[in-house]
Amino acid sequence: MGTAGAPLEGQVALVAGGTRGGGRGIAVELGAAGATVYVTGRSSRASGRSDLDRPETIEETAEAVTAAGGTGIPVRVDHSEPAQVRELVARIEAEQSGRLDVLVNCVWGGDPLTEWDRPLWEQDLEQGFRLVRRAVDTHVITSHHALPLLVARGRGLVVEVTDGNTARYRGSFFYDQAKAAVIRLAVAQAAELREHGVAAVALTPGFLRSEAVLEVCGVTEANWREGAAVDADFTASESPAYLGRAVVALASDPDILKLSGQALATWELAPRYGFTDADGSQPNWAAYWAAVLEPKLGPL
Repeated sequence: MGTAGAPLEGQVALVAGGTRGGGRGIAVELGAAGATVYVTGRSSRASGRSDLDRPETIEETAEAVTAAGGTGIPVRVDHSEPAQVRELVARIEAEQSGRLDVLVNCVWGGDPLTEWDRPLWEQDLEQGFRLVRRAVDTHVITSHHALPLLVARGRGLVVEVTDGNTARYRGSFFYDQAKAAVIRLAVAQAAELREHGVAAVALTPGFLRSEAVLEVCGVTEANWREGAAVDADFTASESPAYLGRAVVALASDPDILKLSGQALATWELAPRYGFTDADGSQPNWAAYWAAVLEPKLGPL
């Protein structure tokens, strides 16, 4: 990151939905900044894969957190189940003497439920509701149980991970509802938490190179640029580390309350805080969109 020392040493974070993708990137970078990170998700070596049937596990992420310099603690949790989340928070409270500094709500699991290129009246209604429950209800349940720990400390940060930070329609009705709702979760939490010294923001990456996206393009993170042969827009993509470094920058900012309630983006925060992606670049998805995609798709 180009930052001396470990800015989050001694701090405790919960990354809900840290198995893969942006959640894994956030967890690992929090570890690199010195934090103890509870990594939660439904895919575990002990209990098998979730219904997404991906190979990544919470244990892999937790090990990467520890290898980066932090302490990774994997806990299998279905965040749609309040009892499991309650138990998770009770464990954090007991093990960390009541300390929780950063809460990241990154639960998603909606990719196989999203119906692209079909209007609402042609979509499966129950499938759409299931997407919203996974992507929004899980965040509400997690915050409901975890926020008292941040409030008790009188400081901290909540990050709601979303897709996009504008009012632009995101291409599919239920997907759009879920991602827009997550921004409102940040706004509402910011309003209620401000008097307690706790900040809440929504945060979006640009074109994120998740494990699944890399597979679709037939590349790995080591040779990701070759993915442009499959998708020309891949040249403007960013690694999960970029999103993670944005979270670390926000969590390290002593004036974070000034940003509370805002919908932020990696490409805005990188020049503000001076962090880069894993390859030393500062991808700017908004600039790429304006130059290449806006003529076809409209404003970002």
